[in-house]
Amino acid sequence: MTDNKPTGKPDVTKDWQASQGQKGSASRLRMFAWLCWIIAIAAEAYAIYELLHHKFDAGGSGGNMPLLIGLLVGIAVFAIAGSMLWKAAYRNDPASRANPASFFMQNQLGAIMTVIAFLPLLALIFLDKDMDPKNKQIAGGVGAVLAVIATLLGVNFKPPSVEQYTQDMNACATQIKAGQLTTACSPEVAAQAQDIARDSADVTAATKSAANPNGTDVVYWIAPEAGAPKSSEPHVFHLCEAVSPLKDKTINHGSVTEAYAQNAIRITKQIDMEQKQCGFVAAQ
Repeated sequence: MTDNKPTGKPDVTKDWQASQGQKGSASRLRMFAWLCWIIAIAAEAYAIYELLHHKFDAGGSGGNMPLLIGLLVGIAVFAIAGSMLWKAAYRNDPASRANPASFFMQNQLGAIMTVIAFLPLLALIFLDKDMDPKNKQIAGGVGAVLAVIATLLGVNFKPPSVEQYTQDMNACATQIKAGQLTTACSPEVAAQAQDIARDSADVTAATKSAANPNGTDVVYWIAPEAGAPKSSEPHVFHLCEAVSPLKDKTINHGSVTEAYAQNAIRITKQIDMEQKQCGFVAAQ
């Protein structure tokens, strides 16, 4: 059995993962976002159809400009609504920066869909030779302004990431364990930070003894295999290296935070048994 102490002080805990509730909420928000974008593109398709059939050209009805302006406004409203819902989804279940291209596409899809919902229609408006120049200027100008506003609102300038939430979770857990105000906490990471703080308190309580009445913040866990992803083969962490689950295993040891930083996911449920195996006796 080899005892390998982690080198260096990690600045993050285990990779943050969305809860089932957060994942469910994110899925619903994405579904409604797509519904909004489908409506926006359907309105664009209808406007293009009408435009190609010269329904907005100059004529006795004035080119039916109110309908075209109304369609442009409707496209903008549904495109913006879709973008807001999409951003909210990724606040609940963010992407990872490990793949920059995928991270960009997932977070900036609102702006991309807005461009798709506007660009073909605006191009046809400005290229329509049969439309009255004044109406073309009005419709094109209104459409361009709406497209710019909707696209800017669709851009996610500060997209959250798994890596950011992981760092926030660690900072939040540190504040909780120190009894400080949890200024680093956000609703998305608070639950994970509470798990770390709870496990740290449980370990400290379980390792108190006459010789060490204050307990320790040292736990032991099965070391990840060389080259294996950090999230592979998750294990629980234990109170000492002498417990039966760690027999003949390669182990690491460190604080609860360090355990979470590797492949450990929670404290063992066999605390009473491990207290006896480790020889911890409550201080009198």
